[in-house]
Amino acid sequence: MTQHWCNTHHQNSSLLQHKMWVLFALLGLAACGSQPYEPELVDEISPGYLRGYLPFASLPDSLALLPPPPALDSPAAALDQSLNSYALTLQGTPRWQLAAADAELRFPAAARTFSCAVGASITAEGTPHLYRLMRRSLTDAGISARGAKNHYKRQRPFMTNGEATCAPETEARLRENGSYPSGHTAIGWAWGLILSEVVPERADALIARGRAFGVSRMICNVHWLSDVEAGRAMGAATVARLHGDEVFMLDLAAAKEEMAALTGGGDMLSQDCEGETRALAQTPVL
Repeated sequence: MTQHWCNTHHQNSSLLQHKMWVLFALLGLAACGSQPYEPELVDEISPGYLRGYLPFASLPDSLALLPPPPALDSPAAALDQSLNSYALTLQGTPRWQLAAADAELRFPAAARTFSCAVGASITAEGTPHLYRLMRRSLTDAGISARGAKNHYKRQRPFMTNGEATCAPETEARLRENGSYPSGHTAIGWAWGLILSEVVPERADALIARGRAFGVSRMICNVHWLSDVEAGRAMGAATVARLHGDEVFMLDLAAAKEEMAALTGGGDMLSQDCEGETRALAQTPVL
């Protein structure tokens, strides 16, 4: 009898202790939840570019994931050439000018490329969580393309057709950087996917802007269609990997809260969104 009472008393005490620990944990979570999320400080891997979320070894391997670029005598290469000829007809148009703006990956200019599609200005001061999310994911998506770029060293369109690009100041560097896949496209497609999660009610516009961002590289005469398609694959693969990263998910949640709290576009009026819409209407559906 005494032994039975002791066992029962011990069980009840353990149960009470467990309940108390659960209560303390819940109170602790509530207290943490009341504090604003403060992201960690992140260093730059090069001037103006923040370290990404993923270690380089954890990024998708473009050399393993992508097929080789089209052979010179293949139907895919013929399609590349045909669409490049069409893209050259857009030189000097508003769509050409938009492509030149899309070529800029440095912030704050890069944030403006998706501001119209988001429906609010993306700035370091007004939307710091979203701004940070874009800066860090840029690095992840861009670096994901390096393996295949360095392996295939494919020549870019302007190197074969002798025509102008929309960013002549970058041509010397681009000559040393393989065309396949498009790193810009990987970044733009990743941004479109991520931003469509942050502002789901504008998902269609954001995905469309991500697609147009990649097509801009063709209009700039620095990438072939097959480069762009491969870049989209790497952008999607990178976003899939990012969803397994705890810090990325915290930043994503913070950006969602931040955008949900916005009541207006702020300084959006300083950006010509109507002009961007007219220029985007010239984008080939690819």
